[in-house]
Amino acid sequence: MLGAIIGVCEISYGFAMSSNRRDHLLDTAIELFYRNGCHTTGIDKILAEAGVAKMTLYKHFKSKEDLVLAAAQRFHDRAREEFEEAVNDKNYTPKERLIAIFDVLREWMEGEGFRGCPSANLAVQYPDLDHPIHQAAADHKRLRIKYISGLAADAGVPNPETLGEQLVLLIEGATVMTQITGDLTHADQAKEAAKVLIDAALATAA
Repeated sequence: MLGAIIGVCEISYGFAMSSNRRDHLLDTAIELFYRNGCHTTGIDKILAEAGVAKMTLYKHFKSKEDLVLAAAQRFHDRAREEFEEAVNDKNYTPKERLIAIFDVLREWMEGEGFRGCPSANLAVQYPDLDHPIHQAAADHKRLRIKYISGLAADAGVPNPETLGEQLVLLIEGATVMTQITGDLTHADQAKEAAKVLIDAALATAA
């Protein structure tokens, strides 16, 4: 169940290649943009890897930035769906789901080809806050906070939005530190810090 969001292999996060030409092109772009960066990945490289003609690209996308934006949206939708599926294990209690987030995080980091958070990488490459690609990355983070806040509410936390933001900050910090240092124990430390925050938040409900 976790393989699709953890292993950065054939397609970033291991997504299966689509037979549809547009989707096939997007999946190839996702992999190359994550591996090499958006600005350093040329259109010709994407077309060669995807095995499609330039006419096919411009039939579906007006520009490279349109392709980047569509790839980001496709990736975010799939990653969010599969991340939440992994955490929403029916055998977990609501509190256990909050902690399981960090187990999923570590398994993703252990995957071959891990190069940090794709959304954060996009935001760095498109730093203008008003740029549609930067906004797509920001929307993904906001939805992550909303999802985790929902888990906190299910667990009975009185101020779930606060805990949701705190846990996302731990996720982001652990992801960046692991990307920079290659030290997977940052995910373990984030998990232990999360337990402290979760217990403290639940204690206020007693």
